Amino acid sequence: MKIHHIPFRDTGYFSNLICDYLDEKSSLKNFYQNYPDIEGFKSQIKLKQDFFKSKKREVLVDALTKQSKNIDISALTTKNINLLKNPNTFTITTGHQLNIFTGPLYFLYKIITAINLTKTLKKEFPSYNFVPVYWMATEDHDFDEINYFNFKGKKIAWNIESNGAVGRLKTSGFDIVFEEFSKLLGNSENAIYLKELFKKAYLKQHNLTSATRYLVNELFGMYGLVIIDGDDIQLKKQFTPIIKEELLHNTSFKEVSDTNKKLQENYNVQVNPREINLFYLDENLRERIIFKKNQYIINNTNIVFSKSEILKEVSEHPERFSPNVIMRPLYQETILPNLCYIGGGGELAYWFQLKKYFDTVNAIFPILLLRSSVLLITEKQLTKSSKLHISLPELFLKQEQLISKKIKEISEIKIDFSIQKEFLQQQFNELKELAKQTDVSFLGAVNAQEKKQLNGLDYLEKRLLRAQKRKLLDIVERIKILQDDLFPNQSLEERTRNFSEMYLKLGDKFIPMLIGAIQPLQLEFSIIEY
Repeated sequence: MKIHHIPFRDTGYFSNLICDYLDEKSSLKNFYQNYPDIEGFKSQIKLKQDFFKSKKREVLVDALTKQSKNIDISALTTKNINLLKNPNTFTITTGHQLNIFTGPLYFLYKIITAINLTKTLKKEFPSYNFVPVYWMATEDHDFDEINYFNFKGKKIAWNIESNGAVGRLKTSGFDIVFEEFSKLLGNSENAIYLKELFKKAYLKQHNLTSATRYLVNELFGMYGLVIIDGDDIQLKKQFTPIIKEELLHNTSFKEVSDTNKKLQENYNVQVNPREINLFYLDENLRERIIFKKNQYIINNTNIVFSKSEILKEVSEHPERFSPNVIMRPLYQETILPNLCYIGGGGELAYWFQLKKYFDTVNAIFPILLLRSSVLLITEKQLTKSSKLHISLPELFLKQEQLISKKIKEISEIKIDFSIQKEFLQQQFNELKELAKQTDVSFLGAVNAQEKKQLNGLDYLEKRLLRAQKRKLLDIVERIKILQDDLFPNQSLEERTRNFSEMYLKLGDKFIPMLIGAIQPLQLEFSIIEY
């Protein structure tokens, strides 16, 4: 196995906001606390240690112990849960939706980034303990985003009616999904393992939360991963003061709206806050809370609360209040002794909107770390790339751009009219000077003619390039096949493929290979040659 790295910016797949963050540009300094390097973690440990109290730790450990009692967790995970009682123990957290059978590959990369970061920090700060945590988005209700995964270009979907929080969905109908998946897997030893894993997760667990917990524990339990479900009454009780603050004063709306104005000076904002950023949660129900005419109305229902009634509801049933994307990060940081949140580019983009809100409610803003991104490439594919004279950064170019670049490089004739265009512009510059000395109205005609001539050269250059592509069709097809293999649907592989495709090839060597390759603080895109 060899590992190559290229800057995230050079891939063309990451926003300016994320690339500027990694480059520590001054335009983002006010939107985060500490940078994801060793010095940043040193500062973050001090902040969180002073802030996070022992009573919260007791509640957390008790909740985690109860949540994990129905699965066979590893000795290391048990140890990690118990370590959370200690004031020198901190979490490194990543979160994700409950995508069936993990969804896209980056689900794994997120968790491995968290696991490996805890190892790195333990080496740097041996007197502290660091626990990797996967936060299950059990309260999410975007079923259409999680009810499928892709396998060898085919979409495998769980088609049922869904209402309310997805974590509470019963696992009915998965027998049909299993049959479809089984036919595609084949009967190899690795295929048999995947079938059994799917069966035990989705055919033997009663809801999507327990299915996901089982699956993730099977894949990562040996590395000490702790899995947390925020849909928990004990944990929600810790959050009740902030829930009440939100209902009474619309704090998140005010603070995030103010931040958005500043952030928009240089970047696009990811999410816009609502006046109340909470949902009301019950069986088969997760609906917005709207304040209207001095009443709290649960959207699309007949449920209505007065001010005193809803505050009583929070006190007696905190589990019925579910934070949305704006408030979920604060909930997480309220109940965990967390140092760092690991997310994708889109996730981190909305975290940058929250720093002022955290400050206002006296919460510690975590370090933000872009999850590791990986391109998996075989030796054979790398050899093909070399024969086509395609460098690793060039593989990330858009396909037409890559093909055009390579055809221009290998063509026996020069497909670049830059010299002709430069000569043409020199001639027209002289004509413009002449026009100024004679009749200024003549200048418009000169400019129009210049544009026409330059457009003509562009057209001829494109025609010549198309002709060369036809002539060198074999090269064009080889480039397409290689890039389509590495970038399905002209997107990053990690955003499309499911881990089962790689497991079929590599079996139980796959995850250890990733564990050995991913370096969280490298802050570059990884290309793993296997």
